[in-house]
Amino acid sequence: MLKMGTYCFLRWVIPLFPEATEYWAWLFLFLGVVGIIYGALVAMVQPDIKKLIAYSSVSHMGYIILGIFVLNQYGITGGLFQMLSHGISTGALFILVGFLYERTHSREISKYGGLAGALPIYTVFFFIILLSSIAVPMTNGFVGEFLVLLGAFQNHRGFSYFAITGVVLGATYMLWMFKRVFFGERGVLVSDQAHPLKDLNIREISVLVPMVIMVFWMGLFPNHFLSWSKTSIDYLVNNRMKYELTIAGTTPTLPPVPNPPVLPPTQGQGE
Repeated sequence: MLKMGTYCFLRWVIPLFPEATEYWAWLFLFLGVVGIIYGALVAMVQPDIKKLIAYSSVSHMGYIILGIFVLNQYGITGGLFQMLSHGISTGALFILVGFLYERTHSREISKYGGLAGALPIYTVFFFIILLSSIAVPMTNGFVGEFLVLLGAFQNHRGFSYFAITGVVLGATYMLWMFKRVFFGERGVLVSDQAHPLKDLNIREISVLVPMVIMVFWMGLFPNHFLSWSKTSIDYLVNNRMKYELTIAGTTPTLPPVPNPPVLPPTQGQGE
């Protein structure tokens, strides 16, 4: 749902209102940077795993806004790629949290600890998706954020400096959460012998494996996805100040204007 709004900027706002986009771009760049930093800071203090991931999603959406409104090929390409990778990494994190909640009926970070020893397969999947979320190289999250920051550095260097802090903050709160949940002393929910935790089953693994494949496919071979949008983005950047209505690749012609009706001569006319 979040990506529907950013896609609307690409599909409607920039082509239909190019001058307004150029004039107000600074405001959206400012809001994007604020979203990156504010979302990361709020995520850092969340006691609930799901809320932490939700606010991290807000922070990632700031990169998409930043990439779109730098108005160059690198930024828009990175923003569009980030829309795809964000849906995979954040969606997979929500699924993983759902699997854990189904077992313990709690999402409070303080009640966990030592989960890596109880659920080793679950820990591996969670760690891979977490690396994608914090944009580690060779994962899908790295490609989008790198292109966005590269585009911002070219056109709006000041905003790129602030946006880089979001990368550091994102790694901080994600790894800190991972440490508290999966390592250290076992928490109340993990050490409960009356209700031992069960690791992922075949059905749950089959749901996560395609997402892990997409994480590394998009991270190692990004051109397989970038090539689909390259022509459209190049045209948008180079021709955004012109708007042409085309149908099936041709410019429509206006219908001929009919001749005005001939009125009958009035009395006295022609005398």
